[in-house]
Amino acid sequence: MFPPAGNHSHAILTTGVNSFLHTSGIAPIATDGTTPAETADQAQVIWENAKAILADAHMEPQDVISTTTYVVVGEDLNSLTEERDKFFSGHQPAATTISIPALADKAWKVEISIVAAKNATN
Repeated sequence: MFPPAGNHSHAILTTGVNSFLHTSGIAPIATDGTTPAETADQAQVIWENAKAILADAHMEPQDVISTTTYVVVGEDLNSLTEERDKFFSGHQPAATTISIPALADKAWKVEISIVAAKNATN
């Protein structure tokens, strides 16, 4: 996974009765440091990064309970939905999509944060 783009962690794991994973915005930066040009490709990279973050926390996509998607105004929301649906394979976490004028890097068209939860005994 490519390092965070700012002074923050990719994720914080909170444990207790349940384990909760709260990510920062996951950027569309591939493991080689590149950012694809197309919105759908950026979403695919983000979901690959999310899978790596979940695996580090011993979680799976089905443990995600909420997503927040930040997308630059005018970008293709249908392609974002298609990539999200591929990632979750029928699982339907709560989701919020927010259109914004720009993200931290001019090349980024989308950024996604997730919250996941898992019983401590699982």
